[in-house]
Amino acid sequence: MKKSAILSLACAALVSTSAIAAVPEITYAEDPAQGVLVNRFKDNWFISAEGGVNVQFSKADKALGFGDRIAPTFGIQGGKWFSPVAGLRFGVTYLGAKGVSNIQDAFGLVYDKDGVIQMEDKYYKTHVGNIGLDFDFMLNITNWWCGYKPNRVYNFIAYVGAGSYFGFHKNNEGSWTAKGFDTSLALRGGIINSFNVSKQVALSLDIRYTALGANREAIPHNCINSNVSALIGVTYLFNNRTWNAPIVPVIPVIEDCDPIKARLAECEARLQDTQRKLDECLRRPIPEPEVVPCNVPVATCYFRIGSSTVSSTDRNVLKSVASVMKADTNVKYEVCGWADNYTGTDAVNQRIRTKRAEAVKKILVKNGVDESQLDVTTNPGDRYEGKENVYLDRCVTIQAK
Repeated sequence: MKKSAILSLACAALVSTSAIAAVPEITYAEDPAQGVLVNRFKDNWFISAEGGVNVQFSKADKALGFGDRIAPTFGIQGGKWFSPVAGLRFGVTYLGAKGVSNIQDAFGLVYDKDGVIQMEDKYYKTHVGNIGLDFDFMLNITNWWCGYKPNRVYNFIAYVGAGSYFGFHKNNEGSWTAKGFDTSLALRGGIINSFNVSKQVALSLDIRYTALGANREAIPHNCINSNVSALIGVTYLFNNRTWNAPIVPVIPVIEDCDPIKARLAECEARLQDTQRKLDECLRRPIPEPEVVPCNVPVATCYFRIGSSTVSSTDRNVLKSVASVMKADTNVKYEVCGWADNYTGTDAVNQRIRTKRAEAVKKILVKNGVDESQLDVTTNPGDRYEGKENVYLDRCVTIQAK
């Protein structure tokens, strides 16, 4: 491995050890400020019951006192929040309407024992009950502007919607009479002040404006009556009532950074010192390698005492040696026979030396080596002194000349 790689690993280990000792533990938590995840369809449904009062403001109603125009209104609504900001609701609403009319046969006239109640300036009292189906699109302004918080108590909600209402009233005989199949369309909008009293229940104050079509209630016909309502409601939330948020790391605030700065400065100083030593090492001249003569034999074949037969293992070795010799025919090799001088006479040992060398030469030539590359010799001395080394003397050495 290169010195620079070793240095990099050492520096990384040093810095990481210091950082682990100094950095506080990082935890993970949901953060609604990063957005919310879409819930399942069965989650975030609700049902609301509401009731309150309504005041009608038609063109002719100024002839009747404000208190005399107050009528009840109530309803039940169900819906779903598709996100912390947007939702839909639908339901049934009863809307009472008290006012006056400037025509004697208007719809919703109020009767007493003497007939239609007539007021001054030829106005007639009216009292109509309207019941209808309606739906609203809701927008949670608080979550939109301030971000979603699951534990928020107050929410400001705006909505707009429409409905279809069916009207009825008491006739001069005291029985209920309907408009027939002539229904009235309505547009409405308002604001809801919602207060969470628990995870499941919320109380609300709903201020609503409704524009309702009026048929035969005044001249001209088919005019629009304006109604302002104030309703108090209670809402129950079903299934999952909150919204999951992405999980993000929470890094504790480090009040005192001086110890960390001191560690970083120490690491920086060590890195600079190590870099300086590395630069000095790289500038140091590389000494020329000392060339040592190599007199090591190419191969050595060993024999049993008094034997000149080459073993099967050495035959395979000589086969590999022959392939090396044939690769460069310009190289000459000396095949030298040896024998130990502690066994047998000089004449016997010399004959064994010669037979061993010739046996090795024969195998090399058989494997394709040219005889001109081989010089067969013998050595009457000992390769290694000492009687305990006689096994090393019973051999043939092959050495490049």
